[in-house]
Amino acid sequence: MSSPTEKPARGLRERKKAQTRASVQSIALKLFRSQGYENTTIEQIITLAEISESTFFRYFPTKEDLIISDDFDPLLIETFTSLPPDIGVLDALRRSLRKTFDGLSAEEKAEHSERIALVVSVPTLRAAAMAQIAETMTTFSVAIAERSGRDSNDFEIRVLAGAIVGAAMAMMSAVADDPTADPIGLMDAAMAQLETGLDLK
Repeated sequence: MSSPTEKPARGLRERKKAQTRASVQSIALKLFRSQGYENTTIEQIITLAEISESTFFRYFPTKEDLIISDDFDPLLIETFTSLPPDIGVLDALRRSLRKTFDGLSAEEKAEHSERIALVVSVPTLRAAAMAQIAETMTTFSVAIAERSGRDSNDFEIRVLAGAIVGAAMAMMSAVADDPTADPIGLMDAAMAQLETGLDLK
């Protein structure tokens, strides 16, 4: 059993890890912005971040992970699962999206949009992000199934998870077209459409 002093220490380590990850990603984004994604090397990022190569690869196994990996989805799922069970699935998801995004600083929000635009515009990033879709759908399926008391392999659960991922892809495309667009506002609108049903007559 852990002693009372172990939990704060572990929390501090996690915060430091998150700070390091965020710092390296911010540095990488600045380089991508000034000289392009393809022209930026991992060595340049490591040098500016003043970290070792082993530290870099501990946080980011690949260059693509600098852009496609973040703590947003885990925070979203954590908030989603903590909401009262009497709140509907899509309503809970909309609340979770807003609460999670509102917890980001202005700089973090801007970087989030910038990373979305990069994923859409850079072929290697787009391919890496597409490879994550199945994993993301599984994560959402499990969370939705637990909330609704159904099996994560239930086809209707999978369809809903797929619709949510599809909405996210549509949002990413819209943000790539207009970097000033609000990603969470667009996702909220998409979730509202899913709640009320699509009328395309």
